[in-house]
Amino acid sequence: MIRIAIVDDKINNRKVILDKLSLHNYFNIAFQAVNGEDFLLKMHALSEDDLPHIVLMDLEMPEVDGVSAIGTASSLYPNVKFVVLTIFDDDDKIFRAIRAGACGYLLKEESGEVVSDMLMNLWESGAGPISPSIAYKILQMVQMPHTAKAEKETENIFQLSEREKEILQLLSQGLEYKEIGTKIFISPNTVKKHCISIYQKLHVNSRSQALRIAYTKGLI
Repeated sequence: MIRIAIVDDKINNRKVILDKLSLHNYFNIAFQAVNGEDFLLKMHALSEDDLPHIVLMDLEMPEVDGVSAIGTASSLYPNVKFVVLTIFDDDDKIFRAIRAGACGYLLKEESGEVVSDMLMNLWESGAGPISPSIAYKILQMVQMPHTAKAEKETENIFQLSEREKEILQLLSQGLEYKEIGTKIFISPNTVKKHCISIYQKLHVNSRSQALRIAYTKGLI
């Protein structure tokens, strides 16, 4: 059975997704979440053996949106596949979701058969499920590289300040609060406050998790 997690703030949308997946008996719903924050909390509570294989993620949600949730979770759970399932097909959202770590992008208008078949292909062969209209847009993006934009968008996913990025870099060197404060001329308590802000923006609760995301997302 393929374990699926569904993340969408609207109960009717979640019901529609459940109905589409129920057309076949090879999907098992690991859990449902109402936003990115709820999703991350539920992921943290699961053992590695109980994690979903595939996460269907909406983009526009309160508290923590889909892009931020994917950006954090794709680093913490590298074996989990993240597929955007949304109504939005504008270039910016596609670009940001893929940069965050999504391996597929499906529009909610796709039929149950199409969604099920694409998720099965993802499970069996690793082929990222992409709606045809989205595939065309991605092809256009590839043909017109956005290297500078890509770097900027990665930073914007987490919205770290310049000071926070500086402190994150120093954390990666193994420095403690007092040592960091001495280097950049602020108090250890101020360094601690910046670290708390960094952890909140990355949706983690430890230095090791923060650095893991920073390395995989090219923040340092």
